Amino acid sequence: MERPELGYLLNRLMREVIAREEPVLAAAGLRMWDYAVLTALARQDAPTQAQLAAQTGRDKTRLIGNLDRLAELGLVSRAPDPVDRRNRVVSLTAEGRRVLDRCQAGIGAMEDDLLRGLPAGERAAFERALMTLVASLD
Repeated sequence: MERPELGYLLNRLMREVIAREEPVLAAAGLRMWDYAVLTALARQDAPTQAQLAAQTGRDKTRLIGNLDRLAELGLVSRAPDPVDRRNRVVSLTAEGRRVLDRCQAGIGAMEDDLLRGLPAGERAAFERALMTLVASLD
């Protein structure tokens, strides 16, 4: 049997992952882009909003709305950059870390459920292959 194109398979899988992630995020009052921002900030503070936009793949003008929402929820803070006061350093707050941790636990459980049909060795190989492919894009 000939396999479908990679784009079709990945698109189908991604739609399912998003559909399963959305309720987890909604329970925390988050949208998908909010989660992307929190995840990026968990790795490191963003020295500028422009750099955060580049890290997340979010358009700079749309990112402002996400940051405003996240700041109102107390999940991120924005402070003047001590080196260049024209810039704002964006940071994850302690509450932002707690919310992110809860979401990541819920998403981890969702992923376990989604991948439960794969034997452990195949799941590990699948995850390694995805990480290798994504790393090769950078």
